[in-house]
Amino acid sequence: MKILVLNCGSSSIKYQLFNIENEEVLAKGVIEKIGLKESIIKNKRNDGDVVKLNENIADHQEGIKKVLDILVSKDHGSLSSLDEIGAVGHRVVHGGEAFNSSVSITDEVIDKMEECIDLAPLHNPPNLTGINSIKTLLPDVPQCGVFDTAFHQTMPQYAFMYALPYEMYEKHDVRRYGFHGTSHRFVSKRAAEIAGMDYNNCKIITCHLGNGASIAAIKNGKSVDTSMGLTPVEGLMMGTRGGDLDLGALFYIMKKEGLDIDGANALINKKSGVLGISGISSDMREVEEAEAAGNERAKLALDMYHYRVKKYIGAYAAAMGGVDIIVLTGGIGENGPETREEILRDFEFLGLELDVEANAKKRGQEVIISKKGSKVKAMVVPTDEELVIAQDTYKILKGEL
Repeated sequence: MKILVLNCGSSSIKYQLFNIENEEVLAKGVIEKIGLKESIIKNKRNDGDVVKLNENIADHQEGIKKVLDILVSKDHGSLSSLDEIGAVGHRVVHGGEAFNSSVSITDEVIDKMEECIDLAPLHNPPNLTGINSIKTLLPDVPQCGVFDTAFHQTMPQYAFMYALPYEMYEKHDVRRYGFHGTSHRFVSKRAAEIAGMDYNNCKIITCHLGNGASIAAIKNGKSVDTSMGLTPVEGLMMGTRGGDLDLGALFYIMKKEGLDIDGANALINKKSGVLGISGISSDMREVEEAEAAGNERAKLALDMYHYRVKKYIGAYAAAMGGVDIIVLTGGIGENGPETREEILRDFEFLGLELDVEANAKKRGQEVIISKKGSKVKAMVVPTDEELVIAQDTYKILKGEL
């Protein structure tokens, strides 16, 4: 069976086409700058064929139609007919409390997803647009939704509640939801397999470190805490997001700088984090280059980043009463040996002995980076959220989920 996975952003569509029986990626690509002049379309087939086009694409439905056209095109296609597509799986950012697992998409599910728009106003609308576009373009093809927040719905109430008046939760659903759940689920299960441990009887801390970053505490196969909250702003210092912040400081800055709500939102989401401290970039590679050249603010940004990840690892080890495996994933976690070394240094008290040589050798590959005999295992596990979406979609179709 062929399964198409779609990840619709505000002005982009990322996609992968799977032959799910052997989990082979037949094609993958992206459309960027939807709604702007000269949208960029790039498709890569599994045999190495690549096509890159510049066209004007007005909206997501037109963009998805273009994806489907490429997938069946004579020169660059991977399918002989759209009838080969057995299902479409969608990444959906926010499922609120309504969804604790992946689901088959029905009109009732769409209604509940629309109720979550206030919780993710930038993400859920394009996710829904993708679903509705497929309903129009491929009306007979079943669709499934896989939610970033679903994996974290196992958090206990004392972990997900904020210390605000309780009616804020009752009236407005204000609580910690967490994100990157599909990634945390995938890499934690894979880490347990690599370590030869029972996933349902071990303690794992997963660090998804990319431009957006979060950490999860996974005890006996269930997420019991995570660093992101109601929105993706809370938690770690990120590329452009501020992470944990004294709310009083934000109110103080708003008053001093004359910022309205939109200005404050831009400050903490787009102008802070690694970019805000370094003044150079949100890209860790560029910041590391600046540090090597002696830039003090670049050094400060990196020190802050490493420290905050380390602090969360320690907190989650305490919350779970120990840790068996620490996993690093995401663009930085998979490809930043220097970052990994700084984060995992001085954890001998937890029982982790870092193998510096093993850590330095590989990028973007599965590798154990703790020493043989280390009580706590540390490893790099590349994430694959699209594969999880395809797998869940297939399981739903077979009635296994």
